[in-house]
Amino acid sequence: MGMTRNVSLFKALGYKGKGPFLTFILHRIGGIGMAVFIAVHVLASFMGGPAGRFLNDIYESWPFQIFIYFCVMFHAINGLRITILDLWPKLLEYQREAIWVEFAVFIPLYAFSVYVIVSNALTGG
Repeated sequence: MGMTRNVSLFKALGYKGKGPFLTFILHRIGGIGMAVFIAVHVLASFMGGPAGRFLNDIYESWPFQIFIYFCVMFHAINGLRITILDLWPKLLEYQREAIWVEFAVFIPLYAFSVYVIVSNALTGG
């Protein structure tokens, strides 16, 4: 017997799970973003011609690179946090603190990556 859920989209979006829910959603977005990157990359290599060059231009553009860096870095750091909490279950008590540590590591690394990507894009490097 399956469960029925009578939750509207508006009510679901109003969920106030804070840190754990935010990391859950961002982890899923990161996974989807990486899958999109791989799909575009593979399609570009198989298509060739003008269509392949168009797809290459998409994934070589700096806004797409910023998005992919976000996806990969957040997914990796969040996955590391999840792995640590799975290996040492006693640390689950400190899950919210671990999320703060995760963001304290992620934000400066991501900011530096964005700085490098944008500065290379502006200087043509």
